[in-house]
Formats: sequence, C-alpha cells, structure tokens
Amino acid sequence: MSVTATQADIKDSILEAIGHTPLVRLSRMAAGLTPQVVAKVESLNPGGSINDRVAVALIDAAERDGHLRPGGTIVEPTSGNTGTGLAIAARLKGYRVIAVMPDKMSSEKIDLLRAYGAEVVVAPTDVAPESPQSYYRVADRLAAEIPGAFQPNQYFNMANPQAHYESTGPELWEQTGGRITHLVVIGADPEGSIYSGSEDDVRPYLVEGVGEDFWPKTFDPTVVDQWIRVSDRDSFLTTRRLAQVEGILAGGSGGLAVHAALEAAKSIDDPNAMVVVVLPDGGRSYLSKIFNDAWMRQYGFLGRTVELTVGDVLRHKSNSPHPPTIPPLVTVETHSRVRDAISLLHEHGVSQLPVVSANDPQTVVGSIGERGLLRHAAQDAELLGAEIVDVMEAPFPAVASSDPVREAVELLVGDQQALLVTVDGRAAGLVTRADLLEALAS
Repeated sequence: MSVTATQADIKDSILEAIGHTPLVRLSRMAAGLTPQVVAKVESLNPGGSINDRVAVALIDAAERDGHLRPGGTIVEPTSGNTGTGLAIAARLKGYRVIAVMPDKMSSEKIDLLRAYGAEVVVAPTDVAPESPQSYYRVADRLAAEIPGAFQPNQYFNMANPQAHYESTGPELWEQTGGRITHLVVIGADPEGSIYSGSEDDVRPYLVEGVGEDFWPKTFDPTVVDQWIRVSDRDSFLTTRRLAQVEGILAGGSGGLAVHAALEAAKSIDDPNAMVVVVLPDGGRSYLSKIFNDAWMRQYGFLGRTVELTVGDVLRHKSNSPHPPTIPPLVTVETHSRVRDAISLLHEHGVSQLPVVSANDPQTVVGSIGERGLLRHAAQDAELLGAEIVDVMEAPFPAVASSDPVREAVELLVGDQQALLVTVDGRAAGLVTRADLLEALAS
C-alpha cells in the first residue's frame, strides 16, 4: 500500500503559533438579538492573551531600532498579559524580563510570569500615576538603573497598535468574510476609567487589564464611535455566564467586552450586521477571583442567598399533589411498542418520556414525545405496532441536580421542552419548562 506524502506543518518556535485565533458565535447569550454576535477567543494564543501579538511586535521593533541588544533586560509595567508575552519571547531570544505589576492582579498571573522565567515586582494600585510608588514610575526607575535595560512602554510605543493593524484586523476581515460591521472595542470601558469619564470620575476598579487612569499615546479616541461603561459587577457576572452558557472561560475584561457587545447589539436592527467582540484573555488566571464564590461575595457581586437548583425543582415536582401518581422518572425501553409508550403518556399525564436501553435500563439513549409521535402517525398508519427505537428522537439535554435553575433555563432553547436530571451521573427525573416556572413562582 502506498502512502501519499504530505507537507509537514511544524512551527520553528512557539512564537509562530501566535495569532489566527478562532471566531465563535455567541448563539446562546445573544439569543433574541437581531445581529450576529461573535467572539474572537484570544486566550488560545500561546501565552493565553491577545498581548502575545503586541509583545513580539514590541521586541521586534526594539531590535530593529537598536534599543535592545543581546543579553539586555526588558522592563515593563504590565497587568500580566503583556508581561507573559514578553517573557515567552524573551526566553527564546535570550533576554531578561522584569515585570512591574499593580497589586490588584491575581496570584495566578504572578505565578505564570515567574513560570516563564520573568522577575516580578509588585507596586500599589491606590496611588496616582505620577507617584514614585506607581507601577509605571517603578518601571521607569528600574529601566534607568539597570545597564542595558529597555522599557518597551506599551502605552506609548506605536508598535503596539500596529501589531493589530498587521495581524488582528486582517484576521477579523478574513474570518468574517468581510461581513464585520461592529467591533467591540466599540468603547467598552470600566466605570472608573478616564476614557469614558472625566478626571473627576477616575477611581479604582477591580476588572484587570482594561481602562486606565491616564491617556496613553497609543490610544486614539477618535476611532471610538460609542462608549459603553460597564461596572465590575456586570463584567464579572457576564464573565461567569460566558463560561457556563457558551463554554468559554474568559477573563474579566472579556466579560466586560461581551456585556458591552450585547448592549450595543440591542440597538442594532440590521439582520445582516455582525458584532465582533474580542476576548483578550482566558479565565484560568482568575480562578481565585472571578470564579471564586467567596471572593465574589466579599465584594458584593454575588448574593448570599442559596440559589435554587434543578434538584430543588425535581423535589418540588415530586411533592406536588398535581397529579400525585407520577413517579420521579417514567421511561420506556427501545424495543417497546409505540402503543405501550402512548399508554404510559396517558397513564401518567405527561407529554414526553426518556427512552432507555433494553440491556441497561440506567442508560438513556433517546426520547419520545407527543409532538414527534403525532408527526410519525400522520405519515404512517401502522405506527402503533412499531418499536420505539424506530421513532425515537435525540435524548433530552442532561443537567446535574446540583446545577442552578438559571443554567437549566439556558438549555431550553427552541422547541426543547424538557431536561433530564441526573444524580451522580444516573438519570433521576425529568423537568419541563412548566416545572421550572412553577418552582420559581413558588
């Protein structure tokens, strides 16, 4: 047997893996909105953020201009992501990196920088930018004191935005087939940042790596057509929802941007519009903060009340006297006849049933419902004698009994009417839209 030779696709270094991150449609979070909303997932860059693009561009420009020489030291004030990109590139190019970070950054970001070989200096957040203690001024001092040191200065180095003109922009145009109409950065900005407020409005905020308390040279405010201010609370709750509903683990700046994108999309009536939102980094650097319930409650972003779970709904349904004869889970086997399934539907007053394997009654393999059976019956008069396996549909979406009701509601999209509830991985019951509404009402 002959084997057709194919061209190898092997990167010379991890730096060549930067860019070409995917666009993902936010079909669940943007359900009901007129335009498409799609997200560019920059956490899939090697260093975990969009700033990998910037870091390489900063180093390349410094080498080209003679500011950075072999064995030199890179000193940069950073919220973590640019520092990580710089550390990766510097390790491959033989440079030392010192990252100066504000103290509000997560411990995961600091540990990540050190894992890549960077040295980390932490400076206070609650000081003015011009203070000698601010992380900007600390970086300036270190760059002046260390022989051969260079500060890329991402806030004033035009190689920073140029990186996006050369890579991010063309990728967005190509990936959307030229259909992109709105980009967020529409002006998604934290409450407390100077960009969308005034100098009098500037105050500390908790979302990391976005907004500022000064005007960087690299930022051109004339390109912003609309500002949307987003609170820490909305940023973090949207970040958590993005993970739970779309399966995308992003950082707080990503949640901030998505919240702004959804707000912007509400006012767009054009069905051909496409809103692209950039998710700058991933959520693994924020597990101790945004995805930590205790931290979220500490700052008042989560209520202290116990959230209603799907298991609560199932128990409420079992205790309901309307009707009292329904067991927690009524099933039908694959080789049962359709007439038997219809009898079960009528006997228990339900409109759908899970279908289980005849060999393993614990394994759910499909579902049947009155709608589907009626559709088949209209096409085939001999339906009643058929086996269930011949007419069954896909299994109901499964949720754990411990899942919050708000997450279960997100799964009931389109014609989906019911969810299979599992306990320790085993089917335990079925809940419908009506069950969820009744439990929430009570």
